[in-house]
Amino acid sequence: MLEAGWFGSSEGPQGAEAEASSRRNLARRRTGEVPSWELPASCCRCEADIDCFAATDGKLLSSDVTHYVIPDWKVVQDYLEILEFPELKGIIFMQTACQAVQHQRGRRQYNKLRNLLKDARHDCILFANEFQQCCYLPREGGESMEKWQTRSIYNAAVWYYHHCQDRMPIVMVTEDEEAIQQYGSETEGVFVISFKGILNVNKHRAQIEAFVRLQGASSKDSDLVSDILIHGMKARNRSIHGDVVVVELLPKNEWKGRTVALCENDCDDKASGESPSEPMPTGRVVGILQKNWRDYVVTFPSKEEVQSQGKNAQKILVTPWDYRIPKIRISTQQAETLQDFRVVVRIDSWESTSVYPNGHFVRVLGRIGDLEGEIATILVENSISVIPFSEAQMCEMPVNTPENPWKVSPEEEQKRKDLRKSHLVFSIDPKGCEDVDDTLSVRTLNNGNLELGVHIADVTHFVAPNSYIDIEARTRSRCRMCVIHRATTYYLADRRYDMLPSVLSADLCSLLGGVDRYAVSIMWELDKASYEIKKVWYGRTIIRSAYKLFYEAAQELLDGNLSVVDDIPEFKDLDEKSRQAKLEELVWAIGKLTDIARHVRAKRDGCGALELEGVEVRVQLDDKKNIHDLIPKQPLEVHETVAECMILANHWVAKKIWESFPHQALLRQHPPPHQEFFSELRECAKAKGFFIDTRSNKTLADSLDNAKDPHDPIVNRLLRSMATQAMSNALYFSTGSCAEEEFHHYGESYHIPVCGCNFVLVILKEFLFILIFCFLFEGLALDKYTHFTSPIRRYSDIVVHRLLMAAISKDKKMEIKGNLFSNKDLEELCRHINNRNRAAQHSQKQSTELFQCMYFKDKDPATEERCISDGVIYSIRTNGVLLFIPRFGIKGAAYLKNKDGLVISCGPDSCSEWKPGSLQRFQNKITSTTTDGESVTFHLFDHVTVRISIQASRCHSDTIRLEIISNKPYKIPNTELIHQSSPLLKSELVKEVTKSVEEAQLAQEVKVNIIQEEYQEYCQTKGTSLYTLLEEIRDLALLDVSNNYGI
Repeated sequence: MLEAGWFGSSEGPQGAEAEASSRRNLARRRTGEVPSWELPASCCRCEADIDCFAATDGKLLSSDVTHYVIPDWKVVQDYLEILEFPELKGIIFMQTACQAVQHQRGRRQYNKLRNLLKDARHDCILFANEFQQCCYLPREGGESMEKWQTRSIYNAAVWYYHHCQDRMPIVMVTEDEEAIQQYGSETEGVFVISFKGILNVNKHRAQIEAFVRLQGASSKDSDLVSDILIHGMKARNRSIHGDVVVVELLPKNEWKGRTVALCENDCDDKASGESPSEPMPTGRVVGILQKNWRDYVVTFPSKEEVQSQGKNAQKILVTPWDYRIPKIRISTQQAETLQDFRVVVRIDSWESTSVYPNGHFVRVLGRIGDLEGEIATILVENSISVIPFSEAQMCEMPVNTPENPWKVSPEEEQKRKDLRKSHLVFSIDPKGCEDVDDTLSVRTLNNGNLELGVHIADVTHFVAPNSYIDIEARTRSRCRMCVIHRATTYYLADRRYDMLPSVLSADLCSLLGGVDRYAVSIMWELDKASYEIKKVWYGRTIIRSAYKLFYEAAQELLDGNLSVVDDIPEFKDLDEKSRQAKLEELVWAIGKLTDIARHVRAKRDGCGALELEGVEVRVQLDDKKNIHDLIPKQPLEVHETVAECMILANHWVAKKIWESFPHQALLRQHPPPHQEFFSELRECAKAKGFFIDTRSNKTLADSLDNAKDPHDPIVNRLLRSMATQAMSNALYFSTGSCAEEEFHHYGESYHIPVCGCNFVLVILKEFLFILIFCFLFEGLALDKYTHFTSPIRRYSDIVVHRLLMAAISKDKKMEIKGNLFSNKDLEELCRHINNRNRAAQHSQKQSTELFQCMYFKDKDPATEERCISDGVIYSIRTNGVLLFIPRFGIKGAAYLKNKDGLVISCGPDSCSEWKPGSLQRFQNKITSTTTDGESVTFHLFDHVTVRISIQASRCHSDTIRLEIISNKPYKIPNTELIHQSSPLLKSELVKEVTKSVEEAQLAQEVKVNIIQEEYQEYCQTKGTSLYTLLEEIRDLALLDVSNNYGI
């Protein structure tokens, strides 16, 4: 059936001979000289075609399959045992893939493939794609053999789809992520997916619902659903959330639907009794390709639970903090002692006969409910390590002390453009900001045009490639089995963990006012009237920032309120004349920057820029760091001014580094969102009579601009928020990994540079403010984009700075200092950075939720006025609704049917109570009807009165609970209105939190003594344990610093 002459496509002389043979046979095919056995294989859709029928001993594919499967060459090599399963039908093996097996896997594997194709019991055939005139593709210059093989197989898959008259979908299975990105959306009816997927457990129904998304499956609009439901623990086959798994799709009659009812925890899974949604593709895990085991934070059972297992029980089931992780069995005699602590454990094994995995104790984090213990839990759960910088790393740092102040070196003065006397440079940041990444400048040139400048801290001057601190920035955080890149500064609600030592992040790399600093600058010459860009200059500079402004002051100056000058330190010691002159200069600069930013924004708007404002909440604390209030706050125009300048700089740097290094530049990619994610947005907008067009960022932006209710501005905010949730996450990538047309940037989350984070820490005399979710989510309408403006807190920006410096050297025909990352190494680094960014986002979100719960935890929801607020319904479920609380920026669920089966009822006074009855859900509303005939209906975007309380959990994080207490909007008391309009005023709550802080401090002193005793009881050392030392030694043994980093 298969002739040896077909197989010769491997690297070297043998591969060259095979390609020559393919070309000769193609010529024979054209002249009709090809023997019958060399014709393409047969399929049931084209029996009349003699070319298709005369192959593989007349073997036909089954007629009852819904699609054909074409495995890529790598899949055939690595997963042939799976492809041998008789359950798999409709498989087409390409000649190109078979040749790869012959020459790269040897004769034994090749014979297995031959026998598989000969066996009439297996529904598979061979297609000689390299002998088919329309399928053969010559190998391009510089193209690797692997890329050519994948391209040939995809091209043959497309031909086969069209040959079957576009009636039979083709699924090409590949492990090549680049191929999935490149070909996934290219041809309708040809789906390019991965053979494997990542198990994603539903945390709200962790015992029964998990999903696997096959990579590439949702790349286009189609009937092919991308998620596969894994129903029940048995179907997971001992896989854990995050594992890379292989899934077998069950027959359609065994498919199940996902539950659409609200659910608080696993206890509700069995009691809800709600009917599921329409059946969806359902499967079971048949293999685990890569385990995602890590450190897990757990809680030991209570004293009563331990006693129920017997006095001599040494096997204890501990409950992970993460709902998605199953209980873990560990051996210990300290269960009763540890029951009040958060503890770290690791999984060792999971036997096929056991319901639970086995693990072992690692260390104690802290007491349950203690702030430090809960923060440590968040860090461990996100694999974030906060080990102090080592002595070797600190020895590389420059010195800047009163006795030995840092100065600009004469050598750098010769190399850099000096802007200290020629440019008015200033920064705009929140009060108290320490890590000032960026400054701005604008001036009028001699020819009348304007010069706009963005000046970014030159971190790469102090962080040399392959230095200890550079390695630290890349490879700091440690997990069990590998080294994870830190790659970013981690910002939590009440603290931050810097990527770089403070001597850089808060001093020498921070562009503070009145001191000399090194910078990397971009300066554009703009037309004086149209603001069109005439020229651009990139280079290293020396700057001295004249003013360190805070946002509110800059906005006041922009609005013409000059009295704020008294709050700007740089003006305090000036005489009146100098003060007036400098003030006029500064006001002109801020105004001109704003005009330029408006023009840049308008230009992007015309190209389809999309702005989706997130919820910004200010958490007000006193000087003891105890929560006083949660206050929403709207962005200022000056926020957008700074943001536009940063976006412009990022865009121009992206273009520069890509032009210089088209195959190894680090850019930022934002793929188009999956259209199915917009369905709820469209339905909600429809309820208000709006139509949301999601075909592109331009149509979405226009639709959202038009979706405004003049009577309720919350409607537009909610629609934009829902659009934000539907967006795909932006990712870093290497330009050598995909074609230029794949550099699409549908949307970008540009974080306004308020202390360089989403959760901004601004320490004042009496309050600490945390700005939550302070960002503009934008479809930038730019073809290329990267991150250049925050090298203090993002390692990606450091890489981009080095690429920019190399591009400048290349333009000057100078030697490029330092080795740049290859495409392969850069792509690997991008994956790690993306992973660390997700960890940073998750930890930020979790710490914010922790502080929100702390705010409400000590308040009595029955009597505390602040626990009653207005809520807006934005989604309908079968047993309740989802609410948005504008006052606090909180989203959550409110049940209309409780666990006892009672439904909500609202009497004549609009106050709610629970009564027997039923719920009836419609598309845009839900009606609660009691047995005595009373009914109340809740519509989308209705305003209701909500009571906020905390649902405490011993094993997991506390959560906010929302309860509808009236179907009427909440009327804000006058006292609260006054408080909201003047958020900075003190109140009686300050005294309360001060008292609670004093009590907490007293408890902390007692805890120190207890911990010392408990350390002895657990047999742990007070300092670095032997276990930790051995872990560090093991990691050092795995990390060959001398070879990998040239030291």
